[in-house]
Amino acid sequence: MKTKLILLLILLIAAVVFLGFCHIDRPIDKTVHIDKILVEKSKRKLYLYSGEKIIKSYKISLGRNPLGHKEFEGDKKTPEGFYFINDKNPNSGYYKNLGISYPNEKDIEHAKSIGKSPGGQIKIHGLKNGLGWISRLHLLLDWTAGCIAVTNKDIDEIYDIIEIGTAIEIRE
Repeated sequence: MKTKLILLLILLIAAVVFLGFCHIDRPIDKTVHIDKILVEKSKRKLYLYSGEKIIKSYKISLGRNPLGHKEFEGDKKTPEGFYFINDKNPNSGYYKNLGISYPNEKDIEHAKSIGKSPGGQIKIHGLKNGLGWISRLHLLLDWTAGCIAVTNKDIDEIYDIIEIGTAIEIRE
């Protein structure tokens, strides 16, 4: 009886976890203009805005050392501040990516003041090529070197609707 109860409990937990990672969401209306991306690191969320209205939100993973602003190359932190989307790459080592204009002048000055390079190559991207099967499981932990990671399905949608020059704010 005790074994059956434990097995039932394990199945119940597995079902809750499974349902938490399987969700149905509506696609973005392609006629909507997205003029801002907001990333809230503490909530692990990325929001797409049109004017003052949130059009859609996505769960994200961050750099392995997610607390605080990126200070230098290799610190594994995701930057905080105001940037813009400066590149779109459909053929990167990670499934598609949107380049973020990090570092800005303030980031460069700070890194120099501590004798370090600010780094760069901060992106919003999908999973490493060949690992798309992981899907939403990657959201269980922060694993990037400082980038913002979403599922491949999510980056497909974000990539298609975001234009180069779109503002992005990344905050704690």
